[in-house]
Amino acid sequence: MIRVVVVDDEALVRSGFQLILGAADDIEVVATAQGGEAVETVRRERPDVVLLDIRMPDVDGLTVLQRLRTLPEPPVVAMLTTFDADDYILTALRTGAAGFLLKDTEPDQLAHLVRTLAAGGVVLSPKASRAIWSSHPGAAAADDAEAGRVGRLTEREREVLVLIAEGLSNADIGARIHLSSGTVKDHVSAILTKLRVGSRVRAALLAQRAGLLDEAPGPGAQR
Repeated sequence: MIRVVVVDDEALVRSGFQLILGAADDIEVVATAQGGEAVETVRRERPDVVLLDIRMPDVDGLTVLQRLRTLPEPPVVAMLTTFDADDYILTALRTGAAGFLLKDTEPDQLAHLVRTLAAGGVVLSPKASRAIWSSHPGAAAADDAEAGRVGRLTEREREVLVLIAEGLSNADIGARIHLSSGTVKDHVSAILTKLRVGSRVRAALLAQRAGLLDEAPGPGAQR
Protein backbone atom coordinates (compact mmCIF):
# COMPACT_ATOMS: atom_id res chain seq x y z
CA MET A 1 0.00 0.00 0.00
CA ILE A 2 1.13 3.53 -0.78
CA ARG A 3 0.70 5.60 2.38
CA VAL A 4 -0.35 9.21 1.74
CA VAL A 5 -0.77 12.29 3.93
CA VAL A 6 -2.73 15.24 2.53
CA VAL A 7 -1.87 18.68 3.94
CA ASP A 8 -4.21 21.54 3.10
CA ASP A 9 -5.90 24.35 5.01
CA GLU A 10 -9.29 23.65 3.40
CA ALA A 11 -11.30 20.78 4.89
CA LEU A 12 -13.13 20.28 1.60
CA VAL A 13 -9.88 19.74 -0.30
CA ARG A 14 -8.59 17.32 2.33
CA SER A 15 -11.77 15.26 2.34
CA GLY A 16 -12.02 15.31 -1.45
CA PHE A 17 -8.50 14.00 -1.97
CA GLN A 18 -9.04 11.41 0.76
CA LEU A 19 -12.23 10.19 -0.89
CA ILE A 20 -10.73 10.01 -4.40
CA LEU A 21 -7.48 8.32 -3.37
CA GLY A 22 -9.22 6.01 -0.91
CA ALA A 23 -11.07 4.42 -3.81
CA ALA A 24 -7.79 3.00 -5.14
CA ASP A 25 -6.92 -0.51 -3.97
CA ASP A 26 -3.22 0.27 -3.52
CA ILE A 27 -3.40 3.71 -1.86
CA GLU A 28 -4.29 4.60 1.72
CA VAL A 29 -4.66 8.16 2.97
CA VAL A 30 -3.36 7.57 6.49
CA ALA A 31 -3.98 11.14 7.68
CA THR A 32 -4.88 14.67 6.65
CA ALA A 33 -3.64 17.82 8.35
CA GLN A 34 -3.40 21.57 8.24
CA GLY A 35 -0.04 23.28 7.90
CA GLY A 36 0.74 23.64 11.59
CA GLU A 37 0.08 19.93 12.17
CA ALA A 38 1.89 18.67 9.10
CA VAL A 39 5.39 17.86 10.34
CA GLU A 40 4.22 16.07 13.47
CA THR A 41 1.62 14.15 11.44
CA VAL A 42 4.27 13.01 8.97
CA ARG A 43 6.63 11.99 11.77
CA ARG A 44 3.86 9.91 13.33
CA GLU A 45 2.40 8.33 10.19
CA ARG A 46 5.59 7.89 8.12
CA PRO A 47 3.85 8.21 4.74
CA ASP A 48 5.43 7.39 1.38
CA VAL A 49 3.92 10.48 -0.29
CA VAL A 50 2.82 13.86 1.04
CA LEU A 51 0.53 16.10 -1.00
CA LEU A 52 1.25 19.56 0.39
CA ASP A 53 -0.70 22.76 -0.21
CA ILE A 54 1.74 25.45 -1.27
CA ARG A 55 -0.25 28.33 0.26
CA MET A 56 -1.70 28.05 3.77
CA PRO A 57 -2.50 30.80 6.27
CA ASP A 58 -0.92 29.28 9.37
CA VAL A 59 2.32 27.75 8.04
CA ASP A 60 3.05 28.05 4.32
CA GLY A 61 3.92 25.01 2.24
CA LEU A 62 7.52 26.04 1.60
CA THR A 63 8.22 26.14 5.34
CA VAL A 64 6.63 22.73 5.82
CA LEU A 65 8.61 21.34 2.86
CA GLN A 66 11.89 22.59 4.29
CA ARG A 67 11.11 20.96 7.64
CA LEU A 68 10.10 17.68 6.03
CA ARG A 69 13.34 17.60 4.06
CA THR A 70 15.29 17.53 7.35
CA LEU A 71 13.61 14.33 8.57
CA PRO A 72 15.81 11.20 8.72
CA GLU A 73 13.63 9.49 6.08
CA PRO A 74 11.76 12.27 4.31
CA PRO A 75 8.72 11.30 2.25
CA VAL A 76 8.22 12.17 -1.39
CA VAL A 77 6.48 15.56 -1.47
CA ALA A 78 4.39 17.05 -4.26
CA MET A 79 2.95 20.53 -3.95
CA LEU A 80 -0.75 21.26 -4.38
CA THR A 81 -1.76 24.52 -6.03
CA THR A 82 -4.68 26.15 -7.79
CA PHE A 83 -2.42 28.35 -9.88
CA ASP A 84 -0.55 27.29 -13.01
CA ALA A 85 2.02 30.02 -12.37
CA ASP A 86 2.15 30.02 -8.57
CA ASP A 87 5.11 32.15 -7.48
CA TYR A 88 6.21 29.52 -4.97
CA ILE A 89 6.32 26.47 -7.25
CA LEU A 90 9.76 27.03 -8.73
CA THR A 91 11.20 27.58 -5.26
CA ALA A 92 9.50 24.40 -4.01
CA LEU A 93 10.89 22.33 -6.87
CA ARG A 94 14.37 23.65 -6.19
CA THR A 95 13.93 22.91 -2.47
CA GLY A 96 13.26 19.25 -3.06
CA ALA A 97 9.63 18.78 -4.04
CA ALA A 98 9.14 15.93 -6.53
CA GLY A 99 6.64 17.93 -8.55
CA PHE A 100 3.29 19.60 -8.23
CA LEU A 101 -0.36 18.81 -8.83
CA LEU A 102 -3.04 21.29 -9.76
CA LYS A 103 -5.99 20.98 -7.39
CA ASP A 104 -8.32 20.61 -10.36
CA THR A 105 -6.47 17.51 -11.59
CA GLU A 106 -8.95 15.03 -13.04
CA PRO A 107 -9.97 12.51 -10.35
CA ASP A 108 -9.14 9.55 -12.59
CA GLN A 109 -5.57 10.85 -12.95
CA LEU A 110 -4.91 11.53 -9.28
CA ALA A 111 -4.20 7.95 -8.17
CA HIS A 112 -1.89 7.42 -11.16
CA LEU A 113 0.10 10.53 -10.30
CA VAL A 114 0.49 9.39 -6.68
CA ARG A 115 1.77 6.02 -7.93
CA THR A 116 4.25 7.86 -10.16
CA LEU A 117 5.55 9.81 -7.16
CA ALA A 118 5.78 6.71 -4.97
CA ALA A 119 7.76 4.89 -7.67
CA GLY A 120 10.37 7.65 -7.80
CA GLY A 121 9.02 9.56 -10.78
CA VAL A 122 8.37 13.27 -11.07
CA VAL A 123 5.05 14.97 -11.70
CA LEU A 124 5.26 18.18 -13.73
CA SER A 125 2.87 19.99 -16.02
CA PRO A 126 4.69 21.18 -19.17
CA LYS A 127 2.02 23.84 -19.73
CA ALA A 128 2.17 25.09 -16.17
CA SER A 129 5.97 24.95 -16.11
CA ARG A 130 6.10 27.30 -19.09
CA ALA A 131 3.75 29.66 -17.26
CA ILE A 132 6.00 29.55 -14.18
CA TRP A 133 9.08 30.47 -16.21
CA SER A 134 7.24 33.26 -18.00
CA SER A 135 6.48 34.80 -14.60
CA HIS A 136 10.14 34.46 -13.51
CA PRO A 137 12.22 35.83 -16.42
CA GLY A 138 15.44 35.82 -14.39
CA ALA A 139 14.99 32.19 -13.41
CA ALA A 140 14.08 31.32 -16.99
CA ALA A 141 17.29 32.91 -18.29
CA ALA A 142 19.31 30.95 -15.75
CA ASP A 143 17.59 27.73 -16.71
CA ASP A 144 18.18 28.47 -20.39
CA ALA A 145 21.90 28.72 -19.68
CA GLU A 146 21.82 25.47 -17.70
CA ALA A 147 19.76 23.77 -20.40
CA GLY A 148 22.71 24.25 -22.74
CA ARG A 149 24.43 21.46 -20.83
CA VAL A 150 21.93 19.01 -22.34
CA GLY A 151 24.18 19.06 -25.41
CA ARG A 152 26.82 17.21 -23.39
CA LEU A 153 24.60 14.14 -23.06
CA THR A 154 24.89 11.07 -25.24
CA GLU A 155 21.96 10.05 -27.39
CA ARG A 156 20.98 7.34 -24.88
CA GLU A 157 21.25 9.77 -21.97
CA ARG A 158 18.99 12.24 -23.78
CA GLU A 159 16.48 9.44 -24.31
CA VAL A 160 16.57 8.61 -20.60
CA LEU A 161 16.26 12.30 -19.69
CA VAL A 162 13.08 12.64 -21.74
CA LEU A 163 11.58 9.67 -19.91
CA ILE A 164 12.58 11.17 -16.56
CA ALA A 165 10.78 14.36 -17.56
CA GLU A 166 7.72 12.33 -18.53
CA GLY A 167 7.58 11.05 -14.96
CA LEU A 168 8.87 7.50 -15.35
CA SER A 169 10.74 5.74 -12.55
CA ASN A 170 14.00 3.88 -13.21
CA ALA A 171 12.13 0.58 -13.44
CA ASP A 172 9.61 2.01 -15.90
CA ILE A 173 12.38 3.58 -18.00
CA GLY A 174 14.16 0.23 -18.13
CA ALA A 175 10.99 -1.52 -19.26
CA ARG A 176 10.35 1.14 -21.91
CA ILE A 177 13.79 1.01 -23.54
CA HIS A 178 14.80 -2.54 -22.58
CA LEU A 179 17.56 -1.80 -20.06
CA SER A 180 18.17 -3.16 -16.58
CA SER A 181 17.31 -0.94 -13.62
CA GLY A 182 21.00 -0.84 -12.73
CA THR A 183 21.94 0.43 -16.17
CA VAL A 184 19.21 3.07 -16.01
CA LYS A 185 20.47 4.13 -12.59
CA ASP A 186 23.95 4.59 -14.05
CA HIS A 187 22.54 6.69 -16.89
CA VAL A 188 20.56 8.84 -14.44
CA SER A 189 23.66 9.41 -12.32
CA ALA A 190 25.63 10.45 -15.40
CA ILE A 191 22.83 12.80 -16.48
CA LEU A 192 22.69 14.54 -13.11
CA THR A 193 26.47 14.91 -13.09
CA LYS A 194 26.68 16.33 -16.62
CA LEU A 195 23.77 18.72 -16.03
CA ARG A 196 25.21 19.70 -12.62
CA VAL A 197 21.86 19.23 -10.88
CA GLY A 198 21.02 17.37 -7.70
CA SER A 199 17.62 15.92 -8.48
CA ARG A 200 15.47 14.33 -11.16
CA VAL A 201 13.08 17.29 -10.92
CA ARG A 202 15.79 19.78 -11.83
CA ALA A 203 16.87 17.52 -14.70
CA ALA A 204 13.26 17.31 -15.90
CA LEU A 205 12.92 21.10 -15.81
CA LEU A 206 16.07 21.49 -17.90
CA ALA A 207 14.77 18.92 -20.37
CA GLN A 208 11.66 21.04 -20.80
CA ARG A 209 13.68 24.24 -21.19
CA ALA A 210 15.88 22.54 -23.80
CA GLY A 211 12.80 21.60 -25.83
CA LEU A 212 13.24 17.85 -25.54
CA LEU A 213 9.58 17.22 -24.82
CA ASP A 214 6.81 17.42 -27.36
CA GLU A 215 3.24 18.42 -26.60
CA ALA A 216 2.04 14.90 -25.87
CA PRO A 217 1.71 14.32 -22.10
CA GLY A 218 3.82 11.53 -20.62
CA PRO A 219 2.73 9.13 -17.86
CA GLY A 220 3.67 11.59 -15.14
CA ALA A 221 2.51 14.73 -16.90
CA GLN A 222 -0.60 16.78 -16.42
CA ARG A 223 -2.25 18.92 -19.06
